[in-house]
Amino acid sequence: MEKPIVRDAFFLNQKSAEATKADLPVAQDLEDTLRANRDRCVGMAANMIGYRKNIIIVATGFADIVMINPVITDRSEPYEAEEGCLSLPGTRKTTRYKNITVSYQDKKFAKHTQAFTGYLAQIIQHECDHLAGILI
Repeated sequence: MEKPIVRDAFFLNQKSAEATKADLPVAQDLEDTLRANRDRCVGMAANMIGYRKNIIIVATGFADIVMINPVITDRSEPYEAEEGCLSLPGTRKTTRYKNITVSYQDKKFAKHTQAFTGYLAQIIQHECDHLAGILI
């Protein structure tokens, strides 16, 4: 179900909890909400739609990837980026990394470790920051 975007900084600044199979409806809500906001959004974290659970979704251009309990395990080549967020007005500067490795579970709770680069890596870092209660 499509959910409204949370803009309450107090809520967004709180760390999210580990997701379990009982939280799979949150993943579906993320998919529905990203689909409804695709014209202005390339990724979302569960807290952006009201759930403090470690789940993100990232639009890759050809498919959307849901990552449950994502952890960035490696990063290299820092650079300065300017980002916007549906939960916040305007844009802000932040440091991101060109290359990252992420361990996560898919919607069947199968474990994956995958390398990402460039813009896709930047989106994942932004959404993982959300899970940690970090706003740009």
